[in-house]
This record gives sequence, C-alpha cells and structure tokens, in this order.
Amino acid sequence: MMDFIMYHLPALQVVVPMLAAPICLLMMRGNLAGLVALITGILCFVMSLLLLQQVIVSGPISYQLGGWAPPFGIEYRVDAMNAFVLVIVAATSALVLPFARRSIRAEIEPSKQALFYTVFTLCLTGLLGVTITGDAFNVFVFLEISSLSTYVLVAMGARRDRRALTAGYTYLVMGTIGATFYVIGLGLLYQATGTLNMEDLAVRLQPLGELTSVRAGFAFIMVGLALKLAMFPIHAWLPNAYTYAPSVVSIFLAATSTKVAVYVLLRFMFTVFGYDFPVVELSLSTVFLPLALIAMFVASAVAVFQTDFKRLLAYSSVAQIGYMVLGLSMASVTGLTATMVHLFNHAAMKGVMFMVAGAVVYRVGSTAVTSFAGLGRQMPWTMAAMVVGGLSLIGVPLTVGFISKWYLILGALETGDWIIAFMIVASSLIAVIYVWRMVEMAYLTPAPEGSKPVREAPLSMLLPMWTLALVCVYFGINAELTASIGQTVAETLLNGSGEAATSVIPLGDVVEGVAP
Repeated sequence: MMDFIMYHLPALQVVVPMLAAPICLLMMRGNLAGLVALITGILCFVMSLLLLQQVIVSGPISYQLGGWAPPFGIEYRVDAMNAFVLVIVAATSALVLPFARRSIRAEIEPSKQALFYTVFTLCLTGLLGVTITGDAFNVFVFLEISSLSTYVLVAMGARRDRRALTAGYTYLVMGTIGATFYVIGLGLLYQATGTLNMEDLAVRLQPLGELTSVRAGFAFIMVGLALKLAMFPIHAWLPNAYTYAPSVVSIFLAATSTKVAVYVLLRFMFTVFGYDFPVVELSLSTVFLPLALIAMFVASAVAVFQTDFKRLLAYSSVAQIGYMVLGLSMASVTGLTATMVHLFNHAAMKGVMFMVAGAVVYRVGSTAVTSFAGLGRQMPWTMAAMVVGGLSLIGVPLTVGFISKWYLILGALETGDWIIAFMIVASSLIAVIYVWRMVEMAYLTPAPEGSKPVREAPLSMLLPMWTLALVCVYFGINAELTASIGQTVAETLLNGSGEAATSVIPLGDVVEGVAP
C-alpha cells in the first residue's frame, strides 16, 4: 500500500485537495469543513516534502497520467524547482488553516464558512496543479481553477467591507485578461510546434526563434503571466484584493499566488524558451530589469503613505515582486538563486505580517494604522511577531530578508552593476520608513483614551504566526538548505532542462518509464 502511495505521489498531490473540496461542501458546518481542509493541508505538506526528498535523492520525476507517454499524454513533472514551490504552497496552507478557525468566525458569515473551506481547497488544488504539471495547457486549466476560486475568496470579505466585492470583480477582469493573453500565446506556440508538453516544446522551439508567430506567442505569454504575477505596472488588482479580502485569504494569497506565478514565468522563460532564445535576453534587459527596479522604489514609496496596514503590506508585496523579477532578469546563477530563495523567504515574512493583520482584525476589528496604537503592551506576542516580519522586510542581518538581498547584491556585483547594488540597498531603506511607522504606532503611541482593553490573540493564531516568525529567523541564520536548492535550480535553468526524468519506486530502485 505504501509503495502504491509513494509511486503515485505526484497525482495524489493534486487529487487529494480536489476530492476534499466537495467533501468540505457536504459537511455543511464550518467546523467540520475546517477539519477536513486542515487534514488536507497537512497531507499535501507531507506529500510535498516526500516529493522534494525524492527529487533531491534521485533526480526529476516524470509521472504519466493514464500511462500515456508524453507528448501525447499529460505529464506531471517534478524537479527541484517545482518541488520547492510545492513545499511553499502546501506548508502555507497547513499553517493558514489552523489560523483560519478563529479568523473566519469573525469575518465570514456562519452559513458561508463551509463554502469558504470548499473554495479554499479548490484554490489549493489549482496552485498545486499549476506547479506540478508538465503540460502547458494544463497550466492554463489549473490557473483558472485557482483564479476563479480566488475571486470568490476575495469577495467573501464583503461582510467586513463591501469594497471586497469591487476588489473581487477587478481581480476577475484583470485575471481573465491575463489568462486570455496566456492562452492566445499558447495557441500560437501550438500552431508552430504541434505540442503542448513543456519538455517537447523546449526542443521544438529551438530552431523556430525567427518565426514571428513564435515571438508573438512569447510576448503574449509573458504579458499574461506578468498580469497574474502583479508585476509593476500591471499590478492594479493586487492592493485592493489583499486589503479587502478576509485576513486568511490575504495570508494565503500573499504567500503563494504570486510565488506560483513567478515559478511559471521562470519555467517558460528558461525551460520552455531557454535563455538562448532570440528575444529572451532582450526582454530581460530592456523590459523586466527596468520595471523591477522601478517597482522596488515606487511601490515601497507608495507603501509609506498608506493608512491601512493590509494595504501597506500589499504595496510592499509589489516591491518584493520587483526583487524576484530583478533576480531572474540578471540571468545568472547568483541572480536566479536570489529569486528562488526570495520565493521562500517572502512567503514566510509576508505570511507572518498578514497573520498579524488578521489577529488585529480579530481583536480590534480594524487594520487601520491608527488602530495599532498601544498594542505593543496589549498584544505583546503579536506585535513582537510584527517586528520580526518587519525586520525581514527591511533585510536586517539574521533574518531571511537579508539573505535574499545579499544574493541579489552579489548577483549585481558579479556583473559589475554597482548602481543596481546601490539601488537594492537604497530601496531597502524605504522599507525602514513604513516598518518604523508600525513599530512607532504599536510601541510609542498610547492607546486612545477611553478605549476598551485589548486581549492578546488566541493560541490558535499565535502558534502559526510564531512558526513563520521563527522560520524568518532560522533561515536568516542558516540558509544552507534554501540556498543550495536555489543554486541547484539556477544551474539547471541556465544549463537547459537538466537531467532525464525518472519515476521513483519506494524500494530504492529508480526506473525509467511510467507506473505499471
């Protein structure tokens, strides 16, 4: 039985949350649906760790659905890059769901709580599917599953603020445009190559770099993914979505959604097209690099002037996406390592910050910056976690943010780009301003006279929050694991598609081919 489960882990990674979604709906009651979702999140996390271990030990895994060999059949392909992203997504879900138990009671009507967990597990299914599939059209299918679920999740914040409905609608429009661009680009590639399997596309596209239709396909796909990624300046959906969505949704989206979009961007740019493809280097140097640098400054500057904590974090996320795009635009081992490391680091630091926002909403009922006045004394553990997350956003040594920016600076210095290295440091100083605003409000500003006492967040919120806070510190002190995985991914991306895929059977034997 265990052999069977281990062999089919790639399929189970998607099938388990997919089956859990209707079960959550059938539960009818929020508590029961939450328990099913929590068990699902934990199972997905365990499976993602097992897949990452298999990939590290035995190399990439090719799982062929139905026994149909690619490129004719659908392939789930797991290598170091997407195994790492699977862990990020699954771990986030496993931490968010215990936090959600109290949070959604305060923010979502009881009659809709079972529906919330249903849509949440569907969103998780979509994100895991996008990450694990080796089929380019399958990416589109799972993108739409996750996106449609996300639109609903964002709109569920209407109980606390009716603007969540507008935010969800804006996200729907922008997301649909992005998906349309992606599928048009994919259609152009299919017309030229006759295949949708990513590995097969990579081989067949190499001699077709001069075809106008292929170049147009590249452009359409990049714009579509940039919209999904909320890359500056087409990030308009993100601030409102993060601000008005229920706190649990903001946590999950901030830590996973954009990370999966960055993964797909990396996959297409360096695996499907390859760095040697005629327009890739040009687009990195003339489009992605300048926009990343602008995002680092403009989004951080806008964050400084926000009066809502969640909106402040949303603009901070746009700036942090700029750092990720900057790393990939360097197209070097160090730069790509920085991007991969920052995928993990940003998920941890922004996860803990949005959990702080959720805890404050639960106890105070607001995320206005002024509502944090005096909370340093009344919610000491929550505010201490905010300080840890804030220091990570700035990039202070001994936090994960420092590791990310260290690799980015090294990548810039390797190519002699002292100006870019200086800009990385300068943009970090802007983060000091908006982080200090929150620290000042929590610790140095007294609570308003006559305000009711505020209790500390419940333990079910503090434990996930401090798990992420400790991750921010631990991997800021010892980044050997994340850096080694990031470097392995970077070297593979720059050297081509990498090793031949294998299917791993749990008895130590590694064989080629499909499941018997």
